[in-house]
Amino acid sequence: MAETAVDAPKASEDVSHSAHKEGFWALALGSMGVVFGDIGTSPLYAMREALRHTRASVAPELAVLGVVSLVTWALILIVTVKYVVFLMRADNKGEGGTLALMALAQRFVPRRSGWVFMLGMIGAALFYGDGIITPAMSVLSAVEGVRDAPGAPHEVARMVVPAAAAILVALFLVQARGTANVARFFGPVCAVWFLVLAGLGVYHIADDLSIFRALSPHYGVIFLIDNGFLGFVILGSVFLAVTGAEALYADMGHFGRDPIRAAWLVLVLPSLLLNYLGQGALVLHHPGAHVDPFYRMIPQAIYWPVLLLANAATIIASQAVITGAFSMTQQAVSLGLFPRIDIRRTSETQAGQIYVPQVNTFLMVGVLVLLFVFQKSENLAAAYGIAVTGAMFVDTLLFFVIVRWMWKRPFWVAMTAAGGFGLLDVTFISSNLLKIPQGAWLPLVLGSALVLVMWTWTRGAQILTDKTRRDSVPLSELAEILKARAPHRAPGTAVFLTSDPDTAPVALMHNLKHNRVLHEKNIILTVHTAETPRVRDEDRVRIEPVNEDFKKVVIGYGFMESPNIPKALGLCRKQGLKFDIMATSFFLGRRSVVPSAQSGMPLWQDKLFIFLMKNAANPTDFYKIPPGRVVEMGTQVSV
Repeated sequence: MAETAVDAPKASEDVSHSAHKEGFWALALGSMGVVFGDIGTSPLYAMREALRHTRASVAPELAVLGVVSLVTWALILIVTVKYVVFLMRADNKGEGGTLALMALAQRFVPRRSGWVFMLGMIGAALFYGDGIITPAMSVLSAVEGVRDAPGAPHEVARMVVPAAAAILVALFLVQARGTANVARFFGPVCAVWFLVLAGLGVYHIADDLSIFRALSPHYGVIFLIDNGFLGFVILGSVFLAVTGAEALYADMGHFGRDPIRAAWLVLVLPSLLLNYLGQGALVLHHPGAHVDPFYRMIPQAIYWPVLLLANAATIIASQAVITGAFSMTQQAVSLGLFPRIDIRRTSETQAGQIYVPQVNTFLMVGVLVLLFVFQKSENLAAAYGIAVTGAMFVDTLLFFVIVRWMWKRPFWVAMTAAGGFGLLDVTFISSNLLKIPQGAWLPLVLGSALVLVMWTWTRGAQILTDKTRRDSVPLSELAEILKARAPHRAPGTAVFLTSDPDTAPVALMHNLKHNRVLHEKNIILTVHTAETPRVRDEDRVRIEPVNEDFKKVVIGYGFMESPNIPKALGLCRKQGLKFDIMATSFFLGRRSVVPSAQSGMPLWQDKLFIFLMKNAANPTDFYKIPPGRVVEMGTQVSV
């Protein structure tokens, strides 16, 4: 199926160059921490939660076999078949993730694609919900293991939440310094973690070899039938075993499709299956172990080393989610879902190393609130699944668009391909929705609030653009007027930033009106975000002469790139446009927006949009323009 994708050859080239540089297995090892950290910590709590909800009247043996069977087939169908086999073929120039998939779908879907844009908003909003819950859930579940540690005093139970909070605060505080120096250890540490998971599983499978019966799916079906409606509820707990599966797709651009697939099939999947089988065999042999099967399966002699390794693995999983939230924010800003946000690079050599202070603070506050409100990982489990299942369902819907319009398959083929995965997603979503009273409401409320912010920003920005265009003079018309009535000339070059290169920028009109001057050279500069992750330097700049006085310059960036206007303008020299950046004035129009009852949005939404505008990052900093070369000219606009 991938061979029919229009961009498949280029995508493979984009992701393979790093594979040749660093080595296939080095990339596979690196993916262990970033890609599989989240799903790799699921054994800490997934079996415990599923068994905890089992009906008392169901035979203990069937409960164990049923849960292990459901977990096994969830890993196979959702992670392996849906993501590894199919979705990883739908890449945007080598990049994956909800927003990359949305941008790709928008290029191919016919007519208006507003609903595709809305799906991208929903997927991004749910990702942030997952970004808050994952660190709290994974770190807390690891620290809780100290309660059963040999030699641990009874008072240690009261220190679990404060200790988890201390670890998480330290993790968020270190983000500003960057993680490039320690990231190289993430892969090896998580590889050791998966080997330990496999070893513990093999050690306990011998407790009851009949656990291999759980590989048959019919035990899962019988278990669901015997539990009745409660079996449907239990599916929500079973889903905890596959949280983090979307990271395979989202992080594809960092490591490449094939290294991620190899890491999953060679080490991660076998280790997880062996560990769940081992937990099941342990509970069959010692039924009392069902209260916390993972920690009960650790031999006393190695308990503390495994506990420390578990904490390291959960910290790495949390780091991966935080980094993913930073990357998602960069994409969302580039695609126009959020206003400009302060995005800082923490590494001069690694493009993915960024730090977003506002998002870091937002996540830290959210994680700490969750930690102190829910107190236990079993309480947090109720809130965990809904954000991930929702994001996975969005991926499935966008996958339908790719199969139907990008790969040009018949409707029934696209419906069959996406319908099967959609049925799985809807089943798990419905199960998790039943946990709304226990905490699943939290990511839904958070996601709804973020969708509202994104919708307000995109709608307000469109209204503002339309109003500015209506009130503006076409650039070609202004050029003719100035040719007939030439104003006073100022030496040097003036660069006017605008979102619409066909109309005269507000700053240019104000400069002519109030200063009554026109520079010798005038560049009408527009920054355009492409629907691809990156733009090649040779395609970065497009110059279009208007007349002797004006030239239109369009600078293109991919949604994974941070704009740097001075650096991009340096490329203009190759196309014959030469000027000294330090002898150039950059004119920015600063709009003071006031609410209006006739704007097309409710008054409260106008005020929210104005608040977002006021708190957007300074364009001078965002576009890396030398501050001493910037002239801001204000105007008042009603929306």
